[in-house]
Amino acid sequence: MNISENIKKIHEEVTNWRHELHANPELCYEENWTAEFITEKLKSFGIEVHNKIGKTGVIGVLKGSNSQEHKSNRSIGLRADMDALPIEEENDFDYKSKFLGKMHACGHDGHIAMLLGAAKILSKEKKFSGTVYFIFQPAEEGGGGGLKMINDGLFDNFPMESVWGLHNWPGLDVGEIAVHKGPVMASFDQFRVLINGVGGHAASPHHASDPIIATSGVIQSLQQIVSRKQNPLDPVVVSVTKIESGTAFNIIPQDANFIGTIRTLNPKTRSLVKEQFIDICNSTANAYGCTAKVEINEGYPVTINTSMESDIAIEVAKKVVKTKAVKDNLAPSMGAEDFAYMLEKKPGAYIWLGAGEGKSGCMLHNSKYDFNDEIIPLGISYWYNLVENQLSVES
Repeated sequence: MNISENIKKIHEEVTNWRHELHANPELCYEENWTAEFITEKLKSFGIEVHNKIGKTGVIGVLKGSNSQEHKSNRSIGLRADMDALPIEEENDFDYKSKFLGKMHACGHDGHIAMLLGAAKILSKEKKFSGTVYFIFQPAEEGGGGGLKMINDGLFDNFPMESVWGLHNWPGLDVGEIAVHKGPVMASFDQFRVLINGVGGHAASPHHASDPIIATSGVIQSLQQIVSRKQNPLDPVVVSVTKIESGTAFNIIPQDANFIGTIRTLNPKTRSLVKEQFIDICNSTANAYGCTAKVEINEGYPVTINTSMESDIAIEVAKKVVKTKAVKDNLAPSMGAEDFAYMLEKKPGAYIWLGAGEGKSGCMLHNSKYDFNDEIIPLGISYWYNLVENQLSVES
């Protein structure tokens, strides 16, 4: 691994920032303390700060070399997410969450700390020409903070050419970096289905149209979408996660409802699956003498790296870790990420930074998860080398 001495020197300091952030988690659009923490650090580095972009988001603006021969209008955006999750932490170290039911269980505390570390190094050295925008985004965990920042003028007021993101990735070894050419993370849509039937006495089912039986049939039929209606090489996930119906053991209820998610890696497939979903719900419910009311709420789009920027990310990653440790052929994740909104507007790439098994061996969104501080210098180095690659004083 190729880590500069300047980055090694701030490893402990950045780790301490990370621990302070971990101890003070805030849920989506509540990241006021976090925003203030980031603001104070950026200002201490001499970086221009803009607050309340997307409600609680923070933007740092840093210009490189000001020498006349190196003036440049080039610019890039580097993004870290800020919010925590509504999870009760089960760790017992001294920097565990101070707040019941709130926890940094996805490593956003580490993402913030690494981007702040890069901001500190870059602001000291300024060995680049152009502008770096440090984007600290709220509400990634289901709140659509990326879209809110865009709607609040992110790309209008901070005209970056490209935008870049990273996520720590447990299960990928420390010292490995994954860069996808194309889709990285799936789209995420939520559905809610209400099956209306005819209620009655459990002893006289022939006088009723049982919505529970209809719901069972609908849910089973929905699996045709994945197994029979889609190309097996085009991943789709349809998951029913909650079913509700009934009030007593001797009553056939009037209705039943269920909720869940649809995930795809292809925008065209996403639209087709929605049509198939609605058709199956209606036709199957009708076959049981019931009706279906289907509501599908669009969530995050597919996160898709642009081709040239994927190649750039691979080139940069090879400056940080060994060439063979840069993985460009891993399967995408069916999880979702609202950095997708930014990549719909600007070219860029989103990478996975190997985090090993961490201290507890837990994956993301686990109550015993903790960000692996060992990878902090790798994340800072990736950001530093990316800026050098894109905003070199020679370019």
